[in-house]
Amino acid sequence: MTSGSRRRFVASLWRWLVPGMHVKRFVLLIAVGLTILLLGFVAWARVGPQRNVFINTTARLIELSEMTGLGRWGWAALIAGSGFVLIGVGVIGLNRSLLSALDSSPSETLEKIYNLRALGRGPRIVAIGGGTGLSNLLSGLKKFSSNITAIVAVTDDGGSSGRLRTSLGMPAPGDLTDCYAALSDSPVLAKLLLHRFSRGEGLEGHTFGNLFIATLSEERGSFRDATLSVNEILNVRGRVLPASLEPAVLIAELEDGTRIRGESNLHRETKGRRVRQMHTEPLALTAAPEAIAAIGQAELIVIGPGSLYTSVTPPLLVNDLAAAIRGSKATVVYICNVMTEPGESDGLSASAHVTAIITHLGRVPDVVLLNNAPIALEVIQRYEAVGATLVTRDLDALRSAGVQPLELPLTQAGDAQHDPRRLSAALMRLMVARRLRRPLSLYYGQRRVIK
Repeated sequence: MTSGSRRRFVASLWRWLVPGMHVKRFVLLIAVGLTILLLGFVAWARVGPQRNVFINTTARLIELSEMTGLGRWGWAALIAGSGFVLIGVGVIGLNRSLLSALDSSPSETLEKIYNLRALGRGPRIVAIGGGTGLSNLLSGLKKFSSNITAIVAVTDDGGSSGRLRTSLGMPAPGDLTDCYAALSDSPVLAKLLLHRFSRGEGLEGHTFGNLFIATLSEERGSFRDATLSVNEILNVRGRVLPASLEPAVLIAELEDGTRIRGESNLHRETKGRRVRQMHTEPLALTAAPEAIAAIGQAELIVIGPGSLYTSVTPPLLVNDLAAAIRGSKATVVYICNVMTEPGESDGLSASAHVTAIITHLGRVPDVVLLNNAPIALEVIQRYEAVGATLVTRDLDALRSAGVQPLELPLTQAGDAQHDPRRLSAALMRLMVARRLRRPLSLYYGQRRVIK
C-alpha cells in the first residue's frame, strides 16, 4: 500500500469515527455479538489452551451450566443464540442507519438490487415499433428483464412532436417519451414525463417529456447524445433508442400509384385504398450505433404491436436496422394487431400484416403471435363505430408464408387491446422453448399452436 493509499484509508476511517454518524454503536454491537458467538462455540467444543483467559472464562461457565442443570449443550446454545441476536440487531440497525442517510428505504434498496442483479441476467430483448402498442409491451417486459432495448419510430409529424420537429429540425420525440415512461420504475416520474400542458403561450399541447428531450438535444448538441443522456438521467429499466438520428417524412405509396406525404395525412387520405409500399424522405437514414449493436446481441427481436404503417414499419425503413435484423440469429416475433386501423389497415388479414412486414424488412418472422381470447360484442361494436374490424386469423396463409402462428389469449378483459402481462408472459415462454429447442406446445399447455 502506497503512502497516498494509507492516507486515504486513515482519512476514511476517521470519518466513520466522527460523532453523529450513527454507525459506531452498531459496529460495536456486531463485534460484541461475534465475541459472544465465539464464546458459545468454545463452550460447546471445550478447545484451546487452559491458560487462555477467554477459555478459562468459558470453563467457569461450563461448570456453572452443570450446577444449573442446563448442561453444556444448553449453555452453548444460549450463549450462541445471544450472539446471533446481537449480530442481527447490529446489522439491521447499521443497514437502516446507512439507508436513511442515503434517503432510501430497505424496500427501495431491495428493488434496486433485484433490478440490477436478477433482471440484469434476463434475456436480451429488442422491441421495435412505436405508439401505445410498444409502450404497452415494454411495461410488461420490464418485469422479466432489464436487458431491453426499445428501438422507436421517430417519424410522427402531428401534435407536440410535429411542432418540435418543425421548429427545431429534430426527429419526433413523442413515442420516445411514451417508452421512457413505460420503462420508468417511478410512477411519479412516468406521470411527469407524460404531463401535457393545457395552457401557456407556446407550451399548450406539449408534453414535459418531449420538451425535456428537446432541451437535452440543444444542450448536448445532438439528438443521439440527448437520447443516451435521458436513459442515464432517468435510470430507466432498459434503454430507449430512436430508429433514426435525423428527421424524416413518411411517404405512403398506394396501390393506385398515389403518394401520400406525412404520417398524419395517411389516415385521412387513403379513402379505402390500400398501401403498397412505404418510403421515407430522405431515403438513407442513419441508425444509432447502439441500436445496431443491440440487435446483434439480441436473443429475441419483437416487432409490434402497433399501427402497421405508421408505428411498426418506419423503423424497418432504416436500411442499417433492417439489415441488422436480417443478419441476426435471434428469434424474430411479430405481434399482430387485434383490430384493423381505419384508413391504414382496412380489411387486412393477419397474413396481409405479415406480408407487409416481410416486404419492408426482407425477412420472414419466425413466429407471429395472435390473440384468440373472445372479444365482447359491445367492444367490437365500439371499434366498428370508428371503422375498425377484427383482424382475420388466416392460419393457412400464414403457414404458406413460412411463419409459425401461435394463438393465445393476449387481450385485456373487456377490451381489444393487448394485456402487457399476458403478452410478456407469452414471449418469455417462447424464449424458454427456443433456448431448450423444445416444441412450443410444451410451454403453452392445450392452447392452439400451429406447427
